[in-house]
Amino acid sequence: MLDFLTRLFRQSPASKEIAKERLRLVLVHDRANVSPELLKLLKDELVQVISRYMEIDEKGLEVTLDTSENMVALVASIPVRRVKRAVKAASV
Repeated sequence: MLDFLTRLFRQSPASKEIAKERLRLVLVHDRANVSPELLKLLKDELVQVISRYMEIDEKGLEVTLDTSENMVALVASIPVRRVKRAVKAASV
């Protein structure tokens, strides 16, 4: 019951806050000089490499760029389902 009341009276984020967050993301991408296409390629390659060692939830995966002062950081949130025990050696 308490959960229902909490959801009923909880306010959704104001459109001002949503717009502010979107603008922040655009500015971060501009400052890092990274196109959305490059970020998608990077995400796909991360999935490919990590999938060799772990079973991951690709639907929950998030890769973003974040800025702090004059630095840009790549931030990845990768839900891991399980670690693979047997790993095949990669041929170089």
